[in-house]
Amino acid sequence: MNTMKIKQWMIACVTSALLLSCSNDVLEPQQEGNPTMQIEEQFANVHFGDLLPFEVTAHDELPLSTLTAILYYGEEEVSRTTIRTKENGTYTGNIEVPFIKGTPDGTATLEFILVNTTMKRASQTFEVPVSLAPYPYLILVTADASYPMLPTGQPNEYAATEAFPSTELPAYIKTPVVDEKGRELLFGWDEGSASVAEGSKNEIPYVSPVGGTYSVTFNMRSFETGPFFELLLNGQKMSMVDKDNYRIDIDLTQGEEITIEGLTDWWVDPDYFVAEGDQLTFLPISGRYRVTANLVYNWLRVEAMSGSNYASLQPDGTGALWVIGDQVGKPSYTANHVGWTPPNGLCMAPVGNKKYQITFVAGESVNAAEINFKFFHQKGWGGEFSSQSLTTGSDIVFIGDGTNGRDNGNLGLVPGTTLETGATYVFTIDLSAGVDKGVLTVVKK
Repeated sequence: MNTMKIKQWMIACVTSALLLSCSNDVLEPQQEGNPTMQIEEQFANVHFGDLLPFEVTAHDELPLSTLTAILYYGEEEVSRTTIRTKENGTYTGNIEVPFIKGTPDGTATLEFILVNTTMKRASQTFEVPVSLAPYPYLILVTADASYPMLPTGQPNEYAATEAFPSTELPAYIKTPVVDEKGRELLFGWDEGSASVAEGSKNEIPYVSPVGGTYSVTFNMRSFETGPFFELLLNGQKMSMVDKDNYRIDIDLTQGEEITIEGLTDWWVDPDYFVAEGDQLTFLPISGRYRVTANLVYNWLRVEAMSGSNYASLQPDGTGALWVIGDQVGKPSYTANHVGWTPPNGLCMAPVGNKKYQITFVAGESVNAAEINFKFFHQKGWGGEFSSQSLTTGSDIVFIGDGTNGRDNGNLGLVPGTTLETGATYVFTIDLSAGVDKGVLTVVKK
């Protein structure tokens, strides 16, 4: 290395060291002062749901910045509150003790952190025993009345037993306030999880299988509650999605007899079931399906699944096809219109040999005078059939190409044609020649 290069290298090293030193000075200011705290032990008889008060006397010769209280259940932070502390003195506040479903009684950790303006800090921790409050009663609240819920003798369980005015009893639950730290807690319905959640006044959709006098129960620890309407498919309990829908993912076999317990007079989807009296037989190919019982329309919506996800069309022609668009809907296109809303999409029944079908009744599940829907590879936007990948020789419907009155791939009725009101029409797509060589047939039955 020549002399000039050595000098340049030395200058670069010195410059880098100076920059690093300056940078460290900026990023890490010198911490000064001696913040101290005096905290009275006042954390006894603490219950889930409390607003726990605290009092801290803070001191430092330098200006203070913040006082933070943090509550931990185990190693998980569950609550935090911060107070500005500009000067020495006594500061008071409250920290929430969360009421979390399924949390057992135990010892929480409460940490206090005092910080001055140079970021010098001091901390203290306390062990805080936390338990479920011994509520003498709960309150069941309906739109018209309130009912006491008393301990049943089972751990953490309460019940209201009354001659309620109806088998349907929308209601939420609240607690009394048991001491000065306590507060009224609310337990209502969470539509997203179809279960009870703390902090909600949304009405829980209680339904009793019998009228007259019955009991509404609630477990304060597990949030288990009832009664609810129950549906069984092949002896398996369907889960509540919301008050109008129950669901189960289940393996079904072609030709299998299907039992549904809990309601009668279901609208039978001819693509998925054939009915003989009260007996249903499953028609599509064997596989995993999501069955949703809709109580508004008495409809068993069936959708093909791949594991825990909706099935989609595969390159070899297996999988599922979906109908999205206007003027169709099951059981009624007027009451339950699909539209261009993917979550409403209808799953075509996979009938085998890479064929898929969907059946409509003119004037009921499809408009007799006009249609405008198309076929998709998935229950949503993405792959879809166009006039290049789907053809038909039907004299009832045509496939749009963008210039003939319909967008590319959308179906329309042949000009001058209407569907016969009350007649059944079966739409079948055959992909045995390839997913880009689909053939649509429409047969009036």
